[in-house]
Amino acid sequence: MLKAAWHGSGGAVHTVTLLAMLSLLFSGAMFGFFFAWVCSTMWGLDAADPNVAVAAMQAMNASVRNWVFAPAFFGTPVLLIVTALAALRTGARRAATGFALAGLLYVLGAMVPTMTVNVPLNEALALVETPLGAAEAGDAWRAYSGPWQAWNAVRAAAAGCVLALAGWSLRGAGALPVRRAGG
Repeated sequence: MLKAAWHGSGGAVHTVTLLAMLSLLFSGAMFGFFFAWVCSTMWGLDAADPNVAVAAMQAMNASVRNWVFAPAFFGTPVLLIVTALAALRTGARRAATGFALAGLLYVLGAMVPTMTVNVPLNEALALVETPLGAAEAGDAWRAYSGPWQAWNAVRAAAAGCVLALAGWSLRGAGALPVRRAGG
């Protein structure tokens, strides 16, 4: 039935495939964004002079709210849910379930921590005036960096699972028709 639904729906298959590919792309972009903070950016800032780390993070936080980041951050769960609904309309229930779960996981694992933990930490750090004395700067950076990195690791792990779910839903759950040789 799944094969018939996919092959019998013509344009719907192409629409779902396009949406699924975009969902995978956006999910990958957000995983990459969070992962880069985990594996390089924050380690580099931790190794820097705390005054430099505070000022650099303030500058990065001020620049992240932009027209490139916003569609990826806010659009990913919307795209995942739209893809789930489109897949459901074509009878691809497993794919629809995978994309819906990915959308829910993104909201709970990436957006909620961002809005409830990381952004408030960023806003508090924005109020710190540099340069500070060495001890003050070290204290300010440690108070920020530890919790921020812990919650960013949560976001990265969630976004990685979202990416895996989107990939599974795209191919493994039947979001793309499987063409067999000779038929």
